Amino acid sequence: MTQMKAVSLNRGVLGMGKTINAIRAEALALSASERASLAHDLILTLEETANLELSPEQEREIARRVRLVQDGKAAGRSAEEVFADIRAKHSR
Repeated sequence: MTQMKAVSLNRGVLGMGKTINAIRAEALALSASERASLAHDLILTLEETANLELSPEQEREIARRVRLVQDGKAAGRSAEEVFADIRAKHSR
């Protein structure tokens, strides 16, 4: 894991005085396509994905989904709704 100066995980403070919550709020204010692009970039920075290779089928599916978001045709759900469904499914 890359070390960053001035990181306090206990308080959620990242360099330059920005909190993770402030960064999260800014990211959530982005458009759907901007968030998708940011998420993609962040995932690529994870060490575990450094050696990840996708099949041509997986690459096509990702491209298809990105186009849906960019064209405004993607049907999304809020995180709250998704997590509520997961909790309901696993609380049985």
